Amino acid sequence: MDLGLAGRTVLVSGAASGIGRACALAFAREGARLALLDIDDDAGAALQRELAGVPGAGASRFFRADVSDEATVSGAVRDAAAAFGGIDAVVGCAGISGPVGLGVEDVALSDFRRVMEVNVTGQFLLAKHCAPFLRVAAGSSPGAGAMVLLASDSSFVAAPGMVPYNASKGAVLQLTRALSVELAADGVRVNCVCPSVVDTPMARTDLGETSESLNARDFPVQSPEQVANHVLYLASPASAPVNGTSLVSDFGYLARSSFPA
Repeated sequence: MDLGLAGRTVLVSGAASGIGRACALAFAREGARLALLDIDDDAGAALQRELAGVPGAGASRFFRADVSDEATVSGAVRDAAAAFGGIDAVVGCAGISGPVGLGVEDVALSDFRRVMEVNVTGQFLLAKHCAPFLRVAAGSSPGAGAMVLLASDSSFVAAPGMVPYNASKGAVLQLTRALSVELAADGVRVNCVCPSVVDTPMARTDLGETSESLNARDFPVQSPEQVANHVLYLASPASAPVNGTSLVSDFGYLARSSFPA
């Protein structure tokens, strides 16, 4: 299936690790050109070297940005648009988990604020500064002008000891819906992907696991590459009628009844 992404410019935040890295590699295999945003310069440079070896990949550029800081986000987005002559799609992958395993009374206000700054404010700033370029793309090329935000199954359900993260991902879900309504008249689509546990460095650190031990646990774990496939579809012209939705990839957990059958 041709997703129609070859030659399109895709901006990915949080691109240097985890799901963001998997998305960057997946878009490269489709022939997209990539603007890579991350706070980690070394990991960003390493990703660029890896992308250079992907057959058929378009050009890629790394732009350092702290997604919670408006000046660096606006500058990186502006520089990326200038370097590539516009932006066709945006993927917001930057995120942190914050404190894990703490009761609400033990969560420092500074930690709560930091999770919200990165996970929610970061997505808002990305949308704010990319929207003008996505409007242009949507008006000039069929199927362009797509934004995909990374939310979580924690947008719908909550695990104990993760109040800041759970709250932030619920906010990302509603931010997605609000943006989809706000930008629909300009042809810009906004959707989010909501995976359950993903085998990423962040998840392994939070749970004190290796990749091998995490995948041996008694709950299903998905790979970053599987999540990237969902992102590819939602960012592509193939999903042109899809807007304001949340794609939940949780092995069917949300569909289960509490009835003990």
